[in-house]
Amino acid sequence: MSIDQSISAVDSAALFEKSISDHWRLFQAEGIILILLGLTAIIISPLLTAHAATIVLGWLFLIGGATGLLSAFETQQAPGFGWSLLSAVAAMLAGGVLLWNPWQGSPTLSYVLIAFFNVDGILLMMLALQLRLEATPGWLWIMISGALDVVLAAIIIAGATGTVAWTMGLLVGIDLVWGGVSLIIMAHAARDAADLIRPVITREGVRRAQQPAHCFPP
Repeated sequence: MSIDQSISAVDSAALFEKSISDHWRLFQAEGIILILLGLTAIIISPLLTAHAATIVLGWLFLIGGATGLLSAFETQQAPGFGWSLLSAVAAMLAGGVLLWNPWQGSPTLSYVLIAFFNVDGILLMMLALQLRLEATPGWLWIMISGALDVVLAAIIIAGATGTVAWTMGLLVGIDLVWGGVSLIIMAHAARDAADLIRPVITREGVRRAQQPAHCFPP
């Protein structure tokens, strides 16, 4: 390996380590919020009418999307920023549509969830692929989360939930809980990887500092 390649590899590792060290707690907090929102949907949906369930799920989407949007802007240097941003916007749009006309009840809820699960599933799988290309630990969990979205959309399209609003609320809850768990696992996996490469970066930094200046490219 040439000196230039060695420096480039170390610099990339250092950038990754700094990004994760700065942001893994934020990813973890976002995951916890999504889990709480999902549990809320699972617990209260059976107690609600179709109209009430539509309103509640609309707010859950808005809150989850706003949380994701804040997290995305706070972690712009982290891998997959664009896909994370689009996923958050999709959730907020879904929530906005549900709250804009909640009186339509189950039909509107079904159409919105089918659209959201398909779009968000694709966005999450694209995010996972980018994380994989950038060797970010935990990418597989995001890929599974995206695939789960597509499966949930297929369940609704197949009519397995009928027109019962609470069953669709259950699917939303499952999606949010799994999304939260995936984020937490990814955050901890990335944190652990950053901990492993930190000593290597430190040793390489010391070695480079001890080298004569002419060994480095201008």
